[in-house]
Amino acid sequence: MTSFCLNCGKSIAEGERFCGSCGWDSQAGSAVPRIDPEVAFGLPPVTSGKAIFSLIAGILFVILPFSIIAVMFGYLALSEIRKSPGKLKGRGLAITGIVLGYVGVALIVGIIGLGVYSIRREITRTGSMMQTSTKNSVVSAVRTLNTAEIAYAQAHRESGYTCSLSDLAGAWSISDEVAKGKRDGYIFELKNCTSDKPSGPIVKYQVIAYPLNPGNTASTPAFCSDQADVIRVARNGSAQDCLKTGVDLSEREITHPQTWQ
Repeated sequence: MTSFCLNCGKSIAEGERFCGSCGWDSQAGSAVPRIDPEVAFGLPPVTSGKAIFSLIAGILFVILPFSIIAVMFGYLALSEIRKSPGKLKGRGLAITGIVLGYVGVALIVGIIGLGVYSIRREITRTGSMMQTSTKNSVVSAVRTLNTAEIAYAQAHRESGYTCSLSDLAGAWSISDEVAKGKRDGYIFELKNCTSDKPSGPIVKYQVIAYPLNPGNTASTPAFCSDQADVIRVARNGSAQDCLKTGVDLSEREITHPQTWQ
């Protein structure tokens, strides 16, 4: 009758004391460590559960937690398979789960990056729109002041134009902010009011609108005008430069500031 070696699992013929493969003494009894029956009797290895779970989580890689789980369990499965030779399999499943997990992480990071870029772009676009709106608002305020000066001069022919913003509030419907000289980050002033003859009516004036914050004039222009109702602009934000060398704004530029060159 044939028996098996408890040390290496090879068959031993009846009557033989020593294993022909490893030399184990069959009469040594239980004092010799027994080997794993699954290995000794050639049982097929089983697939690692961690490897299977890694693959399943990897298939769901579009969800951030599953991507990370796929990578973690994939490496755990590889380590487990390495430490139990012959008993576990599933190395390919574990590697596939790891790869899908890394793909998922990279995809999610890319989506987050794209979202951040889109948000920053929208903030920039909104800021540009607000700046354009501010320019349009300031130009409109300058035109309103010119109209208010005309209305005031017609109502006060003996004195003509005025250099007081508060005087214009009663002659024309200008906002309280403009009447106080500040609006949308700009300062409004009336200056250089002159007459053609002593004690005569004022026939000339100048209105200027320049940035309230002098340190931010690089992208914030200054505006000016006078009794001719022509609005000019100085891109550097200087009111004095606007009065001296300001560029006339066309009607289209006045109504569409975003087209300015």
